[in-house]
Amino acid sequence: MALRAASGRGRWLSRALGAPGAARVPPPPPAAALALPLGRLRPHRPAARFASTAGQGPEAEGPQRRVVVVRITSPIAWLRTRFYYLLIRLYFDQEFSIEEFTRGAKQAFSVVSKLLSQCKLDLLDELVSAEVLQVLKEKISSLPDNHRDALAADMDAIMYTTEGDVRIYYDDDGRKFVSILMRFWYLNGANLPDEVPGETRVFQIVFGEESMKEQRHLLTANYEFRREFTEGAKPDWTITRIEHPRLLE
Repeated sequence: MALRAASGRGRWLSRALGAPGAARVPPPPPAAALALPLGRLRPHRPAARFASTAGQGPEAEGPQRRVVVVRITSPIAWLRTRFYYLLIRLYFDQEFSIEEFTRGAKQAFSVVSKLLSQCKLDLLDELVSAEVLQVLKEKISSLPDNHRDALAADMDAIMYTTEGDVRIYYDDDGRKFVSILMRFWYLNGANLPDEVPGETRVFQIVFGEESMKEQRHLLTANYEFRREFTEGAKPDWTITRIEHPRLLE
C-alpha cells in the first residue's frame, strides 16, 4: 500500500515524528486543531513508570494529585526493538531517534484521537491510511456518545507510552517499509461503565477539597505508524492501524 504525499496535515505529521531534514515548526493555521506543543520527553526504559502530578511547588494549595502507571517490559522484547532501531539507523535513516519518534507519536495520537472523538474524519485523510479511514467511518457512526468521548486523549493525560511491534519489510515491488506500533495509556473522564473497557482502571482524583472529586478511567490505545524508505519516496509517516480496545470495535 503506497503512502500518500504529505501536504498540510500530512506534512505536520512528518515533522512531529521527526522526519530527517524537516523543520520543527508549528503547523499551519488551517490545521489549528493540530497545533500542540511537543514538550520534553523522558528517556524510555525497559521498566518504566510515568507520574502525572498537579499542584507542585511552594505556591500550590490543597493536596497533590498523582497517578502512577507501572508496566514491566520483557528484556527480550526491549533488546529486539533496540536491534531494529539500530538497523533503521544503519540502513534507512541515520538521523532516526526513538525518543523524537515517541514524542511525535504522542502528539499525533492526541490529535487523531480528538478528531475521532469529534467525528471530524475529513481532517484525517492525510494522517491516516485510506483503508483505516474507511473502517473508522463505518465504526464511528455507530458508537454511543460516551464511547466517542472516551476516545479523546489530551497530551497531559497520556500517562505512559511504549513501543510494541517493530517491523522492517519489503513488498512485492521491492519497496522498503518500516512500521512501529505504539501503545498509549491515558486518563479520560468519559461516563463509562466500570466494566466496559477491557484494561480500564478507575481513579478518584481529588481537587482541593475532599468533596470535589473527579472520576477518570485509565484507557489504552494502539496506533501503528508506517513509513516507506524506498529511494525517492517521501519521508512521510502514516497511521495504518488504530485500536481503542472495547471502545472502537
